[in-house]
Amino acid sequence: MGWTALLTAARPLFRAGSFALFTDLLTGWVLAPGRGTITAMIAVADPACGRAHDAYHRFVRDGAWSVSGLWRLLAVHAVATFAPSGVVSLDCDDTLFHKSGRRVAGAGTFRDAVRSTSHRVVYALGLNLVVVTLRVIPPWGDMPIAVPVNARLHKKKDPTTTVEHAAQMLAELADWLPDRQLHLCADGAYACLAGADLAGTHLTSRLRRDAALHQGAPPRTGRPGRPRTKGDRLPAPPELAAKARPRDWVKATINVPGHAVDKLIHTRDVLWYSVNPKELVRLVIVRDPAGVEPDDFFVTTDLSASGADTAARYAGRWSIEVCFRDVKQDLGGENPQSWKRQGPERAACLSLWLHATTWCWYLAEHPAGDTWTPRPWYPRKRTPSFLDALAALRRTLWSQRITTMSTDGSPGHDKTRITNALLDTLAYAA
Repeated sequence: MGWTALLTAARPLFRAGSFALFTDLLTGWVLAPGRGTITAMIAVADPACGRAHDAYHRFVRDGAWSVSGLWRLLAVHAVATFAPSGVVSLDCDDTLFHKSGRRVAGAGTFRDAVRSTSHRVVYALGLNLVVVTLRVIPPWGDMPIAVPVNARLHKKKDPTTTVEHAAQMLAELADWLPDRQLHLCADGAYACLAGADLAGTHLTSRLRRDAALHQGAPPRTGRPGRPRTKGDRLPAPPELAAKARPRDWVKATINVPGHAVDKLIHTRDVLWYSVNPKELVRLVIVRDPAGVEPDDFFVTTDLSASGADTAARYAGRWSIEVCFRDVKQDLGGENPQSWKRQGPERAACLSLWLHATTWCWYLAEHPAGDTWTPRPWYPRKRTPSFLDALAALRRTLWSQRITTMSTDGSPGHDKTRITNALLDTLAYAA
């Protein structure tokens, strides 16, 4: 599906004038060189100033359109294209979009996961976004691609927690994708979703090392009184790993992004009573045969999943971290200067939506991923990155613009129009 067709699919979500602003803004976002502010997008999308520049700012902060509608459109299209059958693999995490200014609507001071370490916590002002992505295996293999399909803003002192935001988005996705089985992978902060009773959704996450685990509830004895709802208390996960017999460990080769590694895996079905008192979950312990790395502890609600599948699924979660980096560094998702009302949240969500749409366009137009030019300083590069996909889209859109501005040399043709357009672009390139 071409770029214009991808944007045109969203026409029913907008009024006539708003749709024109939407297409101009997103196309300008792709083409704008340098810092991706709204004014920089306007300069590329509407160089003749055919509309008042404030119309674009009003469109972002107060326009009569729904972010949820855009997410639904994209999620249905992406799943139908990349996961037409089988289990729909999703990833979830929250990320901080840095902002500056005293009055940025929805912003607050949150932990900066990128700058924080195990010994030092760094806080920064920004928008805390909870994002759900679709995990896509590209035709060229290698690391999965994370395509955002839903996002919500978690405000400071928000009565709804990040975990509750994630649960609500998964409920939306289940409603948008009826009759499909979902499997969410998230880090340990979202492990309690194992007890959220998500319809048609399994969870894989990292387990706390001090999690209170129990054996399953024993069978009813027939004696008077209330039956037991949980079995005996089990040792903490590290102690379970230490007490496991050698025959309890299974050798497995796990595919992690970029390579395969050999691990020892021990699985056991347990009751995590404080999170889900009614159903068992599967504890997966992953050990390095060389003893160099510490044991990893994972939990999944899918009792049919093998330990190797669970460990590999969690390893693929790294694609969402790559997505956050690409949105911030390559698309400038933190740069649009919108401060009031819905503006900051909408601008951030549009950057994630644009990232997903760019990948949808690239995978449809260039399934072989052979658009990038080999460079001597990247001798081992074999697959395209998001920046390569974005560059291919820019190249296509600029080519269309230059062709439209060109003529066959008929009288009255102003040859300087092409030159001026290119010079203006190069003059502001960063």
